[in-house]
Amino acid sequence: MGILKFLKDLSLSAFTAGFVAVLVGFTSSVAIVFQAAQAFGATADVMASWMWALGLGMGLCSLVPSIWLRKPIMVAWSTPGAAVLASAGLAGGYNMSDAVGAFMLCALIIVLAGATGWFERIMKRIPVAVASALLAGVLARFGLNGFSAAQTALPLVVVMLLTYLVGKRVSPRYAVPATLLVAVAMVSLTTGFNRTDIRFGLTYPVWVTPAFSVAAFVSLSLPLFIVTMASQNLPGVAAIQAAGFGDERARGGDAGIPISKVITLTGVTTLLLAPFGAYALNLSAITAAICMGPEAHQDPQRRYTASASCGAIYILIGLFGATIIGVLTAFPRELVAAIAGLALLSTIAGALKVALDNDANREAAIITFLVTLSGVVVAGVGSAFWGVVAGAIALAVQHYSD
Repeated sequence: MGILKFLKDLSLSAFTAGFVAVLVGFTSSVAIVFQAAQAFGATADVMASWMWALGLGMGLCSLVPSIWLRKPIMVAWSTPGAAVLASAGLAGGYNMSDAVGAFMLCALIIVLAGATGWFERIMKRIPVAVASALLAGVLARFGLNGFSAAQTALPLVVVMLLTYLVGKRVSPRYAVPATLLVAVAMVSLTTGFNRTDIRFGLTYPVWVTPAFSVAAFVSLSLPLFIVTMASQNLPGVAAIQAAGFGDERARGGDAGIPISKVITLTGVTTLLLAPFGAYALNLSAITAAICMGPEAHQDPQRRYTASASCGAIYILIGLFGATIIGVLTAFPRELVAAIAGLALLSTIAGALKVALDNDANREAAIITFLVTLSGVVVAGVGSAFWGVVAGAIALAVQHYSD
């Protein structure tokens, strides 16, 4: 019945939102994941196995709960986690077995964070204005990048923007699909797609026996856990709350997304797939915003079809990793940046409206937004975490007596 309901609720706009989410998620960070694998001496087969494990992990964690709960649940790999691993792997001289052991220990801590519910309890104490400002700060960089792409591809970005604006007026539901279609057609007729090595065939997993050490736990597991929770799960929860799926007041009047259970699921899945290359799975923020917004579907109760479509595509990427990645990386980076920025416009605007609507929390919210947008990294932890810290300090100073 779940599959039949999904097929009935599925629409072109929802499937396009899922495809755009995959396109943005993979092309914007797959190079960092490759660097992380290479830092531990990964061979070509092991790197392909990483894509297999990550694709299946993200796909199953997005597809199954979305269809089961009929809520847009989006899971992605930890991009800042990959950056931390790439740096620590080169500096520490760890091999792939050390890395896999560290991945498994990190996964166990994530399971603990989800099972005990302490992370969700912390998030519930963050005011809606600050959480919305955090989300706006995370997404605004993608909006800026979308328009910055005009520096190297002005005609393409202008045509995409005009198509989007006309689409929003004529048929808002199909504005993003129409923009993507026009952009692909224009690239095909002008500059063409990037040349890439596309290899056809299934991708096979490669088992790596884990090795455990205190040094790897301190240098790899703990930093990976901190950046995954602070830079990925934190804005991921903010995206869920901003879209109205975070609590009992969720869209449709029923219970919202069970955040602690989803985080536990990401930890368990990472633990099982770590020997094959799944280093860290977490809640998504940017791609989740694409699938949870009104562009995915006007009816909030049907937006789960966008995240489920995204999950299905992730699974295909895992099974046919080398082939699909070759196709996705053929898209010009300007097209990817522009479609991401346009797809997130409504979500950015909505988050800013909520963040700045309350006079009492406005200054704390704008501080959170600006610190998050700055991209500052302190002690290896990204700006999403420090944005919340700055906002919390502002709230404490201004409203301590309250």
